[in-house]
Amino acid sequence: MIHFDCDYMAGAHPEVLEAIVRNNTTQTSGYGEDDFCRDAKEKIRQACEAPNAAVHFLVGGTQTNATVLDGLLRTTEGVIAAETAHINVHEAGAIELTGHKVISLPSHDGKLCPDEVDQYLRDFYADDTWTHMVAPGAVYISFPTEFGTLYSKDELTRLSETCRAYDIPLYIDGARLGFGLAASADLTLPDLARLADVFYIGGTKMGALFGEAVVCNNEKLLPHFFTLMKAHGSVLAKGRLLGMQFGAMFTDDLYLRIGRHGVQLAKELRSAFEEKGYKTFIDSPTNQQFFILPNTLIDKLLPEASFEYWGPRGQEESKVRFVTSWETKSEDIAALKALLMD
Repeated sequence: MIHFDCDYMAGAHPEVLEAIVRNNTTQTSGYGEDDFCRDAKEKIRQACEAPNAAVHFLVGGTQTNATVLDGLLRTTEGVIAAETAHINVHEAGAIELTGHKVISLPSHDGKLCPDEVDQYLRDFYADDTWTHMVAPGAVYISFPTEFGTLYSKDELTRLSETCRAYDIPLYIDGARLGFGLAASADLTLPDLARLADVFYIGGTKMGALFGEAVVCNNEKLLPHFFTLMKAHGSVLAKGRLLGMQFGAMFTDDLYLRIGRHGVQLAKELRSAFEEKGYKTFIDSPTNQQFFILPNTLIDKLLPEASFEYWGPRGQEESKVRFVTSWETKSEDIAALKALLMD
């Protein structure tokens, strides 16, 4: 069986796992108060070109989004997001569970339109009754989006400028950030760190066993954040495990190497389908590839290749998603090509 279901089916990248094994018997203070975490945080600051940024390690993506947004938002505030956003669709109401509304705007292949965000904010504060409403206290986007699409530097700049004009933070979910940076034509990690107020560097989907690194350029946005993390159950007692992993991922360019590997193999996978005349339904340049396939082909592939339906199965054809990861091999793409040739 060859696996293209998602990018966290395998364990840790060998260089990450080796860092854990090498330091397995080292005893340190708990809760991230250790040299491994301090070293990893400094490496992340250097990579972001943000020497004064606060860095916090959490365990998973949904946990990170819920904890960060609960810290950014006042009690009566909600967060603007695309209607297809992960926090609006696939996080089981985690944001609402903290008492905050997700304010959904139209999705454009997974992205928010900067002009529509600006218009929403204009209209909201032009309404004399806005004090009776849930106020937009932050803007959430993901990079890449749930559809593997990317914001350009211009789009991200415009969103950032709008947020700063209204004095609300721009928060970026970076669960697959490494794949997005590897595929982007014009955005770098320092660009993203400069334009976002808070973002996280995904580890779980990028070769770590688990873990996400929150980066905040203005600590005043997240006061007493460690205490809030503790209240959310987001503090790992053996926090050094997070430091070891992120320390490895930000050594010798491993994080971006993983991203480039996944993106390159995704391009090869896409070409294999296109050469056989099958169409994508979203133009994703990242490690997620989306196709419309005949059900007959899907049924033929599934015994030997795992992947996901993207929505309900159709009568004659269906939308599906294939995902590459650090663990995907050229041999996997070759095996898939052979299945398509039969």
